Amino acid sequence: SAKDMKHRLGFLLQKSDSCDYSSSQGKKEKISSSQRLSQEEVRKWADSLENLIHHDRGLAAFRAFLKSEYSEENIEFWVSCEEYKKTKSPTKLSPKARKIYDEFISVQATKEVNLDSCTREKTSQNMLEPTLSCFDEAQRKIFTLMEKDSYRRFLKSPYYLDLVSPPGAGCGPENCKRHHTHSLDCNSNIISQCA
Repeated sequence: SAKDMKHRLGFLLQKSDSCDYSSSQGKKEKISSSQRLSQEEVRKWADSLENLIHHDRGLAAFRAFLKSEYSEENIEFWVSCEEYKKTKSPTKLSPKARKIYDEFISVQATKEVNLDSCTREKTSQNMLEPTLSCFDEAQRKIFTLMEKDSYRRFLKSPYYLDLVSPPGAGCGPENCKRHHTHSLDCNSNIISQCA
């Protein structure tokens, strides 16, 4: 559920106390700047979907957002295709391609992605002799779909807005109403757990 996703996202997002004037701030552990996600990095995510999903933490935040909308199959398919293209052994191509096809493209796919019949048919034919590029067209279509649809909603969602709000950027009621601002402060273990 969306509530569960927000809870899981809590592992990715650490609340900043920019609106909390309590004396407990001194007791908080200090995070090294190498672990903290910079505002500049987060702002770059708004430039393009590519910037977002090629950044580990951006991908994790986008995936959490898609899970909250029950549409994570799109990003999972895109990531699977990226991993598939790194396959070095020709003998592994066919079984890996079949797994991706069965999971995301076939009529009985458990996580079926939204492809037009023409692209689906072409990808099915590519399965006869899988190559590193056999999913390229389907992956491109899903990327475009995410770019035009869910990516735009992501940029307007708390998953992004809470990250892009600079810590301490005014503590007026309009900022505190939306909870505290958040900053990503997670290591790759947490990202992979939430992914």
